[in-house]
Amino acid sequence: MVKFFENKSLFPFRWDQVVHGFWHRYPNPESKHVLSEDVLHREVIEKKLHSIRLFTKTNKLPKWGERFIHSKDVKIVEESILDPSNKTLVTYTRNVGYASVMGVTEKVVYKVNEENPSTTVAERSVWIESNVYGMSKAIQAFGMQRFKVNSAKAVKGFNYVLNSMYGTNTSSSSGVLLHQKEKLKDALKQSNYKTGSLYVH
Repeated sequence: MVKFFENKSLFPFRWDQVVHGFWHRYPNPESKHVLSEDVLHREVIEKKLHSIRLFTKTNKLPKWGERFIHSKDVKIVEESILDPSNKTLVTYTRNVGYASVMGVTEKVVYKVNEENPSTTVAERSVWIESNVYGMSKAIQAFGMQRFKVNSAKAVKGFNYVLNSMYGTNTSSSSGVLLHQKEKLKDALKQSNYKTGSLYVH
């Protein structure tokens, strides 16, 4: 059984700025757990840049985790496809260490915000699974909560890097309003669904 979660983040910077900053997002004040970063492969295929990078990260383990994991360091593989023609950056990230205890796969799509082209939307999806007999649901729940906390820190750290590179974007206020509008849309979707209306997602 796999636990699934998705959300959206809004960056008050142009897509090209976000993509440029993406390759320089470490280090930042929120990324002290990132120990190393290495490029394993990079090539252009049909005008798209394909990259594979390896990260070494650490995280504080819960007491129960010490039964299964004897090192706080874990290897993370990030595969990305940059499409400058369609202005999309798609990343797939997964842990290659301790995957039998808890496997986390994350997909993020960075694209131009249609409602405000001077900002960028990141659509994030994550799948968490565990094969530990008798504890898989508890481990998945822990992993989901840990992911939400780390995801918020990652967005905050990325924005710190973008602000350092480009200064505070004047579209920040409109970006906040858009984020609130997205939350309102989601609430309306839930409301329409509960009342039985035919809402097309």
